[in-house]
Amino acid sequence: MGDPLRALIVSASFGSGHHQANGALDAALRDLGVPLDARHADLLKYMSTPERVITAGTYDLWLRHAPGLYKAFYHLTDTDRAPTAQAFGWLGYPAMRRDVLDVRPEVVVSSYPTPVALAHNVRRRTGTEFLNGLVITDYRVHQHWARAEADLLMVPNEEAREQLARWRIPPERVEVTGIPIARVYRDLIGADRAALRVKHGLDPELPLILISGGGTGSYRALPQVLRELGNLGQRVQVLVLAGADGHGVVQVGGATLHRLGFTTSFPELLAASDLVVGKAGGLTVAEATTLGVPLVVHAPIPGQEEYNTDYLERHGAALWARQLTDLRPAVLRALDPDERARMSCAARQVSRPDAAEQVARVLLRRLGRV
Repeated sequence: MGDPLRALIVSASFGSGHHQANGALDAALRDLGVPLDARHADLLKYMSTPERVITAGTYDLWLRHAPGLYKAFYHLTDTDRAPTAQAFGWLGYPAMRRDVLDVRPEVVVSSYPTPVALAHNVRRRTGTEFLNGLVITDYRVHQHWARAEADLLMVPNEEAREQLARWRIPPERVEVTGIPIARVYRDLIGADRAALRVKHGLDPELPLILISGGGTGSYRALPQVLRELGNLGQRVQVLVLAGADGHGVVQVGGATLHRLGFTTSFPELLAASDLVVGKAGGLTVAEATTLGVPLVVHAPIPGQEEYNTDYLERHGAALWARQLTDLRPAVLRALDPDERARMSCAARQVSRPDAAEQVARVLLRRLGRV
């Protein structure tokens, strides 16, 4: 079996996607038979309380109350002269230094850009040696992702590879892998949707829509979206997870809302769905496209999720309802059987179901372990 692979795997609690990507990578390494000695860490827990309040607190405040400010920040910092790029090497430095000296990792792999700069700073100042890797979990490379400190950058698609080249990242450091998702999504490809609906107490005949509201429940447009889904002019079932107001089943016009809150059954519920409506986080996009579930996106997070939506829309896997008045016709169009079949096929064409395994194999190859 050889010596265990010592790894420090770092995410960030800005939503749940970064944690999910890292969990998928951990599982993929183990599935490949790698004896893994991994420590999982969270950037926000590395930070001091003032650092955490300023970064995470401001981000949450913007998304909930002033998304326009976040959009301005996103675009203003999309340059290599942005001061945020230089600050990345210090936010949480003491805690990461302790982890690196304790774990003595062969690899530090991050699903968020800041830990890459931190790891580089720790490596430079302590003289430790490890592979510094980054998994990019958005479909467009903002400057924050273009970390020159990374030895290896793993990207979702060829477009992202080209974007990194424009940021002057050496091409030999870049690998196209896809965004890592849990193995269960691969296992559910081609699953019987009607059987899954019956299993979870849902009507196998009525169209099923899953709301994508993000892991933090901060989807500002949720009440308006639910109201529009209740006014489609046809009966539908709607699954509301994050941001659900209570639990149970309630009727809103022609929509039967199943308010579930957090559930471990999300993969099966997604596989049972006809359509995802709402936000366009990177992990949600990767999971939905793997299962061939089209998206209708409304009020995505400005910046990164808008670009995720643009990518899907250009490839025919999503419709972007830019205004609330666009939502109802977009949903009705996507529920049309012929249109849904076309969009589902397009979704599968941009998917990378084996991305977690590909990331694991790339890491092992760069470490000389294959």
